[in-house]
Amino acid sequence: MNQSLRQEAILLSLSMIYIEHILQSLCIFSVCYFCCLLLSTVLHIKYCTLSFAVFETNVFLCYVRTGRLMETKTEADSTDITEHPHDDKSRPYMCTVCDKRFITKGNMTEHRKRHTGENLYSCTQCEKRFTSTGALYSHKNIHTSKYKCTECGKCCQSDKHLAVHRRSHSGEKPFECNVCSKRFTDAGDLAKHSRIHSGEKPYKCHVCDKVFSQSGHLTIHMRFHTGDKPHKCHVCDKAFSRSETLTAHMRLHTGDKKYKCHMCDKAFSQSGTLTTHMRLHTGDKKYKCHMCDKAFSQSGTLTTHMRVHTGDKPYKCPLCNKRFIQSSSLQTHKRSVHSNRRPYHCPYCGKLFKTNTELQCHVRIHTGAKPYSCRHCSERFTWHDKLKTHLLKSHNEGTWLTCHICQKKFSLSGSLKTHLRRHEGVKPYVCSECPKRFYTAHELKSHQLVHLGYKPFCCGSCGKYFRHKRTVKSHFRRCSDQLGFVGV
Repeated sequence: MNQSLRQEAILLSLSMIYIEHILQSLCIFSVCYFCCLLLSTVLHIKYCTLSFAVFETNVFLCYVRTGRLMETKTEADSTDITEHPHDDKSRPYMCTVCDKRFITKGNMTEHRKRHTGENLYSCTQCEKRFTSTGALYSHKNIHTSKYKCTECGKCCQSDKHLAVHRRSHSGEKPFECNVCSKRFTDAGDLAKHSRIHSGEKPYKCHVCDKVFSQSGHLTIHMRFHTGDKPHKCHVCDKAFSRSETLTAHMRLHTGDKKYKCHMCDKAFSQSGTLTTHMRLHTGDKKYKCHMCDKAFSQSGTLTTHMRVHTGDKPYKCPLCNKRFIQSSSLQTHKRSVHSNRRPYHCPYCGKLFKTNTELQCHVRIHTGAKPYSCRHCSERFTWHDKLKTHLLKSHNEGTWLTCHICQKKFSLSGSLKTHLRRHEGVKPYVCSECPKRFYTAHELKSHQLVHLGYKPFCCGSCGKYFRHKRTVKSHFRRCSDQLGFVGV
């Protein structure tokens, strides 16, 4: 190839680079450097039918055989293993994290941002951020309503996404998993689903090395490290890391509960909550523990249960270093043990409580409600633990928990744990006013009345006050006998 032809090719490529910058401002993302075909995507360039010789320069060339835009590599770059050509001639650039291959260096660079969670381009209307200008421009179509569904009014970012969305109305699912035969409306959803079977997790967090099967999950995970909460509620200014969480939160303000159970008419703000609720009616427990065969209706409950076997307690109290299996247990512990705040009050007697659960249990004393019913007989109970004990004693349903030291049996794991402390001499509850220690929180609470001088129980016969209910009961019997009240 003569020198003048090479120079002409280089000048033409430089001219097209300048033209491309102008076209990008007009939302045209790419252009073929030789045939000047305007393209709306940089991912698949398939429309060029002109044939050009392969120049020995590092420029974009157009091939009639593949119809793709390609970049050749000069010797100066050959030491960079990230961009080194591979056996796949049409996709010479390979990601070193997940081995995915790309046609151009630019596509690979944008793809790698998915692994790092990097988002550089921000939408001026909703502050959502993207890894590329192309993704940002596509997103802007949602705000302009360029691709709008005529059936439900949903706005999509491209005609392809709109076509996929329309399948949700038609019920069409053309993509089938070859392992479990589950069908999907979109090829991308099938690809994500396939990773469940393969166990592939190509997206890795560079901070904690946690891996994910989807790039979106990595993006959301990165916000835990950065503290970024881009989704804000316009009513109360509360911010969230996920758009779905914001959507669910907004229903608290609107009171919208559009997901109704057709069996009991209970309504929910989220479809997932309804799905979980329906398993109470169907008895479906598809998540089974492989160690004890116990089954659960939710995968999260199984995950928590597995920690019973492994002994894993990932949630640590920063005040006393006590560890818990669930985050909710830690939050309850902090409220009930380390905080004196009692925001929940009884509407019947005005008594204050630290948690809403304690209040709801207390209210049953006033209302006489017995929400727990036996499935075998007509017995009903105020407390769940009483139902569990009843099932064990009367119907032999469930498993007794036996103390390995004295063989005493218990229906609740908490009761067995407290009992074992007495064998071991462990007293974890310490009085803040004196060095006395106790086995249970209830014992500590009763003891603290000594320091407070508080005597809430009164004898109805003589008017004397007592600290404990059991004390006033025994006193009242003696007092009644002395005053001549027979049979009281």
